[in-house]
Amino acid sequence: MLEVKDLVAGYRGVAVVHELDIAVAAGEVVALLGPNGAGKTTTMQTVAGLLPKLGGEVRIDGRAVGHRRPHRMAAKGLGYVAEDRGLFAKLTVDQNLRLGLPRSARRGGNRKRLLAEIDDAFPALGPLAGRPAGLLSGGEQQMLAIARAMLAEPKILLIDEMSLGLAPLIVQSLLPVVRSVAERGAAVLLVEQHVPMALDVADRVIAMSRGRRELEVTVAEVHADRSIVENAYWGNTDRQ
Repeated sequence: MLEVKDLVAGYRGVAVVHELDIAVAAGEVVALLGPNGAGKTTTMQTVAGLLPKLGGEVRIDGRAVGHRRPHRMAAKGLGYVAEDRGLFAKLTVDQNLRLGLPRSARRGGNRKRLLAEIDDAFPALGPLAGRPAGLLSGGEQQMLAIARAMLAEPKILLIDEMSLGLAPLIVQSLLPVVRSVAERGAAVLLVEQHVPMALDVADRVIAMSRGRRELEVTVAEVHADRSIVENAYWGNTDRQ
């Protein structure tokens, strides 16, 4: 569903991500791991269309998307939960959610169905419907950001640093929701600093260091030998 081939990405023409390959199938969660400065967020922003590619190719469902702006990527079926959550702070929870509805679902039964699914996935948001997003706690804001992305029923969901600034209990409550998105047929690419939490939800792991892919393994392989990810995380592999 998502293919990134030989991606070169960076800022003002200076590359910080080099010849990166990523593939995520429908129904799969892939965790993109690495230390600060590895290029994870740069990768996510480039795939989402927030940064122009310096080289390489991004494909959605087998088709190259070229240099497309974020709203065009969204129209192609890509949802993005940014590291800063990207909420409209002065708008209410309900208003933020309605902005996530696709045009085809802003009226009628499909709209009701989608909003009902969000109520089931995030019951804590219901009582907060009239509260401005800027007044929510960090965990509530992350719930809202993921819920808004889910409303568009994306083919691909990118989530950048889901656990950032959140208590472990809140993150644990969000993991089943991320898994449910994949079970509905979406491809999920998750950037996460907290490795154990990433392993709880992912099928495969890609480790980055210094802008390059160091390792790609299944979660089962990581559980068998945790050191393989720890070494790749810090760039201690032999890339032959």
